[in-house]
Amino acid sequence: MSEKVDVIVIGAGAGGMMAAGRAAERGAKVILIEKNSILGKKLLITGKGRCNVTNDTDIEDIISNFPGNGRFLYSPLYTFTNLDVMNFFTNLGVKLKTERGGRVFPVSDKAKDIVKALEKYLQLGKVKVIKNSKVEEIISENGGAKIVHLEGGEKIKAPQVIIATGGLSYPGTGSTGDGYLWSEKLGHKIVTPKPSLIPLITKESWIEDLQGLSLKNITISLNDRNGKKIAQDFGEMIFTHYGVSGPVVLSISRKAVLYWEKNSKPLNMSIDLKPALSIEKLDLRLQRDFEKYCNKDFRNGLNDLLPQRLIPIVIMLAKIDPYKKINLITKEERQNLNYVIKNLKLTATGTRPISEAIVTKGGVNVKEINPHTMESKKINGLFFCGEIIDIDGYTGGYNLQAAFSTGYLAGENISIYE
Repeated sequence: MSEKVDVIVIGAGAGGMMAAGRAAERGAKVILIEKNSILGKKLLITGKGRCNVTNDTDIEDIISNFPGNGRFLYSPLYTFTNLDVMNFFTNLGVKLKTERGGRVFPVSDKAKDIVKALEKYLQLGKVKVIKNSKVEEIISENGGAKIVHLEGGEKIKAPQVIIATGGLSYPGTGSTGDGYLWSEKLGHKIVTPKPSLIPLITKESWIEDLQGLSLKNITISLNDRNGKKIAQDFGEMIFTHYGVSGPVVLSISRKAVLYWEKNSKPLNMSIDLKPALSIEKLDLRLQRDFEKYCNKDFRNGLNDLLPQRLIPIVIMLAKIDPYKKINLITKEERQNLNYVIKNLKLTATGTRPISEAIVTKGGVNVKEINPHTMESKKINGLFFCGEIIDIDGYTGGYNLQAAFSTGYLAGENISIYE
C-alpha cells in the first residue's frame, strides 16, 4: 500500500476505535485494521449486551477500583475523564442513564448504540477501516517506520502503530493474544496473562439444582483452610451448573486467582444470605415466621425468608426433617438453620477458563509504557491502549473507562506528518 499514513491502529474495540477517532480528529491520516467482519464485537456483549460505558464517580475512586496497576491510569483518566466519556457519547446522540453503583448505560440498554456512535466518530474523521484482515506481524525498521504484515501477504507502512488488540478473554470476539506476541517480538515484556473477573468452580453436587438462581444483597467471603479471609464483597450473584458467577463473585475472583498462583488448595466460600440481619435478629425473624406457620411442615415455612429453589438446599444443610411440623422444631434445630442462612458453605476449587474471563490480568508491562502518552519506552512511534496493557479493574464500567481513556491519550499523542 503506497498511500501515506500517519498511524495504523490494530484492533477495533473500545480503545482502538477511540484512538483512531481521536488521531483522525486531530488531522492524522489513520488506518484501522480489524480481524472481524464487524467493529466493536466485544463491546456488543459487555454488560449483558447493555454496555456499562463508565462509572459516574470521582477519578480517585475509579483508580481505587483497579487492583491491577491503577496508578498507571492517573494521567489517562485525568486527561479523558468519565465525564468526558459521557459527554462524548451524548454529543454523538447516545442518551445515557446512571444506575445503582454509579454504573452508566445507554438509555436504550443497547450496546449497539455505543458501537454505532464510535463508528460515526471514525466516519467523521475519515478513518480508513479495513475489516476481515488479520495482522501476522509488526516490524520496526531501526526504531522508525513500522511495517504491518497482513495475512495474505499485504504490507502497510506507517511511522506509528497503536496496538489495541485486547487480552485473552472472549477469544470469539477477536481477543486471542496476538498483540502479546507482536509486542514481545518488538522487545516488550509480557506479564503472564491470567483471568481476572472470572466465574468460580465449586465442588458441591447440589449446586446444579440452583442453576440460574440469582441472589441479591448477599455477602460472599473466601477464606483459606486456616480461616484467613482472602476476599469479601456485597451485592448480587448467580448459581451456575459449575459453580457461581455474578458481580460479587467476579470481584472476589481476582484475589482467588492470586491465591491459587501460590497455593493449589481449595478455598472455603461462605454466603451470608441475610447480611442485614444479625444472628440474633435473624433468630427473632425465624421465631415470628415459625409462629405464623406453626402447623405447617418445615419445608413450607421458609417461603417468606428464602427463594423457593434455595429452601430444600438450606433444609438439607441444616439437617432438619423437611416434613417435621414447625411447632416441633427445637431451639437447637433453629440455631442450625440460623447458621446455614448466615453461612451457606461452598468449596471453590478453581476458575473457569481464561477465555470466559470478563477481563485479562497481565499484558504489556506498564513500566515499559509512558503513562502520559501511551507510547512505548522502547520503540518510538509504538503505542498501546486498552486491555493489552497490564491493567485490570473490577466490574462497574471501570475497564471500559480505562480503554476509552488510554485510547484517547494514544490518539492525542500521535504525530501528524505533512
